[in-house]
Amino acid sequence: MYVERSIKGAFDKIREAYAIIAVVGARQAGKTTFLKEQIKGVDAKYLLFDDPDIRELFESDIKKFEQQYLNQNLAVFDEVQYCRGAGGKLKYLADNGHKIWLTSSSGIILGKEILSYLVGRVSVLKLYPFSFSEFLTAKGQKAMTSKVEKRLVWEHLTYGGYPKAVLAEDNELKKILLKDLYDTMLLKDVARTFSIDDIGSLEKASKYLTNNIGSVLSYDSAAKVLGISFPTLKKYLDALDKSYLIVLIPPYYKNKNKEISKQPKVYFVDTGIRNAIARAFASSVDGKLFENYVFSELLKAGFSPKYWRTKAGAEVDFVIEIGQNVIPIECKLNADSVERSLMSFINTYNPAHAFIVNYEGLAKKKRISGCKVAICGVRELLVKLEVISKNSF
Repeated sequence: MYVERSIKGAFDKIREAYAIIAVVGARQAGKTTFLKEQIKGVDAKYLLFDDPDIRELFESDIKKFEQQYLNQNLAVFDEVQYCRGAGGKLKYLADNGHKIWLTSSSGIILGKEILSYLVGRVSVLKLYPFSFSEFLTAKGQKAMTSKVEKRLVWEHLTYGGYPKAVLAEDNELKKILLKDLYDTMLLKDVARTFSIDDIGSLEKASKYLTNNIGSVLSYDSAAKVLGISFPTLKKYLDALDKSYLIVLIPPYYKNKNKEISKQPKVYFVDTGIRNAIARAFASSVDGKLFENYVFSELLKAGFSPKYWRTKAGAEVDFVIEIGQNVIPIECKLNADSVERSLMSFINTYNPAHAFIVNYEGLAKKKRISGCKVAICGVRELLVKLEVISKNSF
């Protein structure tokens, strides 16, 4: 079963404009499936660079590789980032008139070793596990009551958006698929790619992060708890981030004297993988996990959330910027009022819009000091943000 992805519109806009399009994202998020769907009915070649013969010829003699494989108008290169000298070779092929769509499950392809060769030749699209709207499509869900929507949010939050897990009917099978996927990602995309030998220590760090989602990360404290050095911790975090397992989000600030301006917060890209690492697939939802879920949906929608925290202790979960709009977003399991921290942000920055995202509870609207405050669910939040985006540009 193929589920149309939300990046399709952006892909169609650029498919003729660039010699190279890179679709990047976590392993098994659907990159290869997406590109294979786009080449249906097209004269194209698909090349998987896990094949040692393909990889050896690419690395040893790019002209022979070109002669052997690139007699079509278009080629899909799957996981080419592991090849030696990939940047220069891709540049040669692009400059020689070849059109290439490539995938990568590692952010290493976005580094200067590869991307610097492709300036002006490549456009990069990120493909994440299914968003809630894609999840609904995969489930064939076209209409629902609020009760059904809550149950589906719980399922998406608990087991995540990786296509295989979403399409599996049995919950125990979902857990197995997610655990196996994590093991593969840890060994192949993280440990091997970033030359990490101490797998046990890396796993311990991953588990530590699952217990600290949504918390301001103290590098010194984390390194001490894990029994590793500060540089090792930084290496682990960078590897997990570039393998699309976690995201470290920075603080939003204008006044360095009053607001936190350095330490990041950590979230997982997919809450299903987070739960697999933590070995915690609970029947109920806690506040921090729901916060991570909202973050994940914002990320998939193309936003780059930050958090806000003052030295006096006021805090807002997320702040996003759309054009000139600065929008605070609070995440609550159930809320019907505006709390002091959000009030503090509104009074400080005078935003036109603010949101309180509920897991359960009624939708409401309030107006505070000229700011439109909407209390709503995740799906409604994304619809409203899309409207704001269209009106801001």
